[in-house]
Amino acid sequence: MKMILLGPPGAGKGTQAARLVEYFAIPQISTGDMLRAAVRAQTPMGLKAKAAMDSGALVTDEIVIGIVSERLQQEDCSSGFILDGFPRTLAQADALNATLLDLGKNLDAVVSLQVGTDVLVERLTGRRACRGCARGFHVRFDPPAVEGACDGCGAELFQRDDDQEATIRNRMDVYHKQTAPLEGYYGQAGLLKVVDGMAPIADVQRQVLDILKAI
Repeated sequence: MKMILLGPPGAGKGTQAARLVEYFAIPQISTGDMLRAAVRAQTPMGLKAKAAMDSGALVTDEIVIGIVSERLQQEDCSSGFILDGFPRTLAQADALNATLLDLGKNLDAVVSLQVGTDVLVERLTGRRACRGCARGFHVRFDPPAVEGACDGCGAELFQRDDDQEATIRNRMDVYHKQTAPLEGYYGQAGLLKVVDGMAPIADVQRQVLDILKAI
C-alpha cells in the first residue's frame, strides 16, 4: 500500500498512521523525520539540507524531494509507505509524481481526514504537557486526576506555545491556502478518498481500513 495522509493539524493523521503501519507493515514517513534522518546519515541530500539549515536558509523543495526519493528507495518501503505531511503544495505534488515515476512506483490512495476548524481548535488548545516527564494530557478528553498536575510525576502541566488558539488558527489558514488544493489535484487523478475525521477514533480507523482494503 502506497499512500498519502492529508489533513490539517490535529486531524488525527499520526494516530491513524500508527494503526496503518501495524496493519500493513509499512513505514510512516514524515518530512521532519526524513530530514533529520538524512542529516544524521549524511546522505548527499542530507548534507545539502544541513548546509541550508546551518546558514539559516529554508530547505528548498528540491532538497526535500531529493530526501523523499532517497527514503523511498530504502528496503522497508519495498511493500509500500505512508507519506504524512508531504506533499504540502501543488508544486511538491508534481515533483512527487515525477519522483515516483522515476522509481517505478505509483500511489494507491490519498486519504483526506476532514475535520472542522472549531473542532480542531478544541482538540489542540486543550492539550497539556508535563514539564517533568513530557507526558501529554487533554483538559477534556484525557484530563489529569489533579488539575494542572501530572498523574505520573506530579510536575506542572503547561500549554505549548503552538497550541495557543491564535497560532492554531494561523496554521489552519496556511493549510487551507497551501495544502487543501491537493484534494482537487488528487481528486482529478482518481486517488482521493475522503474520511470523516470527526468520528470516534475507532470509527475513523474502520473507515480508512475499509477504503484501503477495497483497493
